Amino acid sequence: MKNKELRSGYTTGACAAAAAKAAVMLLSKKEAKMTTIDIPFPDGSRVKFRIHGSGVTGLTAWASVIKDGGDDPDITHGAEIMAKANVGARHAVPVQIIIKGGKGVGVVTKPGLPVSIGEPAINPVPMKMIEEAVKESAKAQKCKSAIGKKFHTIEITISVPKGEELAKKTLNSRLGITGGISILGTTGIVKPVSTEAWKATIASSMDVARAMGNKEVVLSAGRTSEKAHMKKYNLPEERYVLMGDHLEYSLKEAKRHGFKRAHLCAQWAKMLKIAMATPQTHVRFGAIDTKKAAGFLNSLSINVPQEREFNTAREIFDHIIEKNPGARCDLLLQKVCNVAKGYAEETGKIPVTTNLVSYDGKVIVTCE
Repeated sequence: MKNKELRSGYTTGACAAAAAKAAVMLLSKKEAKMTTIDIPFPDGSRVKFRIHGSGVTGLTAWASVIKDGGDDPDITHGAEIMAKANVGARHAVPVQIIIKGGKGVGVVTKPGLPVSIGEPAINPVPMKMIEEAVKESAKAQKCKSAIGKKFHTIEITISVPKGEELAKKTLNSRLGITGGISILGTTGIVKPVSTEAWKATIASSMDVARAMGNKEVVLSAGRTSEKAHMKKYNLPEERYVLMGDHLEYSLKEAKRHGFKRAHLCAQWAKMLKIAMATPQTHVRFGAIDTKKAAGFLNSLSINVPQEREFNTAREIFDHIIEKNPGARCDLLLQKVCNVAKGYAEETGKIPVTTNLVSYDGKVIVTCE
């Protein structure tokens, strides 16, 4: 059986651009409804969007698009992206376009991002896409408004009705983006289950951490590991970067950003994979081979019976704890963390501290 081909979707930036163009078109045509709109993409292609809702009142029009993220697991999939267009009376040649953020669009409060502090979190490419779509709409309508006057200024306000709630499920608060989601995208297209978005978030998080004056960075494999480290060390939130499974990329980015040290925190299965020299730790690149893991641990003088059938890395962890109570267990686990530390330092060319987090969410071993 062939694997189903995953479907691409569109970014919040592309949806905002489509809604903005539709709003300007509505204002020009004196119509309250529109079903579809097409806009230019950065690569020169054109894409048609379905308009979800729209309306016109005097010199103001609005339109909205429902974000279709394709088969990408994005929390903004299905979100309504709205644009309101107002015609200003000031004379401007060429037409002046002002783009603002409304309800549900975050505001930048920390340095290190591609958007200045105090500005709406609309990234540069989406900003340009919105501007180009609006220019195209104004030009197509010969710059005529609903009451027959020339457009002198067009003010576009982008909003996301549920943006503030959606933002709670993102890293925006850590990045210093408050009040809503970010309007994102570099191509207009969301590729399904791609690593690009995650890597971009890692890089952006490090940009903020450096801009805030941090000289060291904490790379966590997951939320449990991150929370455990936060609870123990109480460091500033912006120092933490959720690397997920992108170990090699994160370490090299930490070096590129000029951090003096990286602190890795992970639970047993991920730490064991790191110690076994695995640059990408996601299970889709291969579940941990428990036979190989047992052999590796025995090479460190950690007695794990290779004839026994262990189903998971956690089962091996439980075995080590059961057979080696107290301080002896800590020493054995420290061996694994030391090997992981060595591999991480060799990979990233940066000093590394490893922190092993237990399955009940506590830092149990640290190797400087």
